[in-house]
Amino acid sequence: MILKGSQRSGAKQLALHLLNERDNDHVTVHEVRGFVANDLLGALTEAHAIAKGTKCKQFLFSLSLNPPKEVIAGEEDFRKAADRAEQKLGLTNQPRVLVFHEKEGRRHAHVVWSRIDPATMTAINLSFFKEELTSLSRDLYLEHDWTLPDGLRRDGGKSPLNFSLAEWQQAKRLKLDPREIKQSFIEAWQRSDDAKSFATALLDRGYFLARGDRRGVVTLNIHGEVFAIPRWTGLRTKEVRARIGDSESLPSVHETRERIKGLVTDKLHHFMNEADQHHAAQQRPLTDERAAMIRRHREERATLTQDQATRWQEEQQVRANRFRKGLRGLWDRLTGTTAAIRKQNEQERWEHLTRDREERDGLVVTQMKERQALQERIVALRRKHTQDRRIQTREVADYLREMERRKDQDTKEREHAKERTPNHPRPHRRRSGNPYDRGFSP
Repeated sequence: MILKGSQRSGAKQLALHLLNERDNDHVTVHEVRGFVANDLLGALTEAHAIAKGTKCKQFLFSLSLNPPKEVIAGEEDFRKAADRAEQKLGLTNQPRVLVFHEKEGRRHAHVVWSRIDPATMTAINLSFFKEELTSLSRDLYLEHDWTLPDGLRRDGGKSPLNFSLAEWQQAKRLKLDPREIKQSFIEAWQRSDDAKSFATALLDRGYFLARGDRRGVVTLNIHGEVFAIPRWTGLRTKEVRARIGDSESLPSVHETRERIKGLVTDKLHHFMNEADQHHAAQQRPLTDERAAMIRRHREERATLTQDQATRWQEEQQVRANRFRKGLRGLWDRLTGTTAAIRKQNEQERWEHLTRDREERDGLVVTQMKERQALQERIVALRRKHTQDRRIQTREVADYLREMERRKDQDTKEREHAKERTPNHPRPHRRRSGNPYDRGFSP
């Protein structure tokens, strides 16, 4: 599984993030170890209080454990991975919390350790932790016979469609897949050989060339969003400048935005809003079904937890009743019967703990398969909506190109009209000798 860790502070913010049920279908605090507090918020607050006795600012180490998309890992898989990471990082026996998150049919985990050693009141040094986590991630993939991602391959294989977090967030705001945006820029670049052809290819996809304030040449979409060409094409800045040439001849970002505002009419915006409303209406039944499923799954898990707790109490009582009291109990201790009963109870206790864990994992797997089936329908609808937006953007680009053609045609017609109009001199009015003809009054 992919392991990503970071040293950090902000105990309260991290606890609230880990307990966030709004963005996750299910949140389970699986383990709180080594703290006086038995809840997540109290444990991390306790770590913060201990860190105040040191000079350490980043007193926590947070680790996310993400198995492959098609894999449903169990509680034991996450715990073993957390234990191995703990040993690799030198955090053995440090206080920690382990939290499970489930979202969109996938399950991942978060582990948070306190870096402060209470015996010496010093922070544990975590040098080269990224390399250690990468090595452990590769080992986990190979041990579970999972397909190794390109990012973990020793040959350094890397997808050409990788993009930064900033690109992803920018594309997310536009409701478009960043891979589509990147592909549009690359295709436009491959289809062009100079600035004019590149501008035309971009216009076919709804983008406009402009002179950036600090980035040289940039592009804007019909919403006025700015895109840096080197970042989205994967090219060097000097390669872009070599093809496009002097950017001073291009309009500024402000001028381009004003041009777009003049081209895109209120009617087109109305059509876009209508499409968004239609998509939201199509998404609503699936959203309601997802919310109902989450509620039902939480109820099932709460019922299982309650049933297991009740059964555990009953089994504990049965194990306690095996010990006789009084003289008979003394006789059992003398004859070794008490030791045998204690050993039997410990064996049954372990078997019952394993049984309960397997029951929880079994319920989680069943529910996640049901959630994954729903997620496939959600993803299919998202793909359809994305395709609709691409078609809509193409139609808008066609409209903008037609408006530009009409504008150029009108300009040419006005120029031709001026050329056809004869430029006759203005007739000279001959003055008469009468002063009244020249505007004088008596």
